[in-house]
Amino acid sequence: MEERLQQQLLDIAEASIRYGLDYGRPLAPEMKGVATPLREPGASFVTLKSRGELRGCIGSLNARRPLAVDVAENAYAAAFSDLRFPPLREQELEGLGVHLSILGPAEPMRFSSEADLLQQLRPGVDGLVLEDGLRRGTFLPSVWEQLPRPELFLRHLKQKAGLPPDYWSETLQISRYTTESFGRLINSP
Repeated sequence: MEERLQQQLLDIAEASIRYGLDYGRPLAPEMKGVATPLREPGASFVTLKSRGELRGCIGSLNARRPLAVDVAENAYAAAFSDLRFPPLREQELEGLGVHLSILGPAEPMRFSSEADLLQQLRPGVDGLVLEDGLRRGTFLPSVWEQLPRPELFLRHLKQKAGLPPDYWSETLQISRYTTESFGRLINSP
C-alpha cells in the first residue's frame, strides 16, 4: 500500500479516536475525500499502545465495508470498547501508538494432523483464525514476536478461542492470512 494511503488511514484512525472523545461515537469518514482504494471493502485490526503496553485491539476478519470505514470503526472500538481496558481518556492521547494491520484474504489450510499443521506455519508471516463449533480465535502475525515457536503460537491461540491448549479435533478449521502493518504515535492536539 502506498505511503499516502497508509497516512490517510492513520489520519482516519486518529480522527475517529478524537471524535470518540468528543462525541462518544466513531467518526463516519467523508467518503468523497477518501482515496478510491480505501473505499473498497477491507478488513483491519487497530492496535493501540500506551508507553509500549497494549491499550486496546479490535478488528475485523472479513472485508464487509469500505476499508476507511472499517479503520474508523475499529479505531473507536479499540479506544473505547475493548473490554480488557477502561475507555480511553483524553490525557492518554498524547504519545498513544496507533498501529493498523490491513488483512489479506484468509485461506483455509489443509492438514492431516497437528504436526502437519505446525510444519506448514510460517512464523512472523501467518495470522491464523482457529474455529471449531462455536469457538473462534485469531492471532495477527505480530503475535509471533511474543510466541515465536509454532507449537506455542498454536497452544495460545487454542486458549484464546476457549479451548484447552492440547485440544485437537477432526472438526478443527484453521485459515491463514497475511497483513500489511504500519503505525505512528499521536501527537498533542
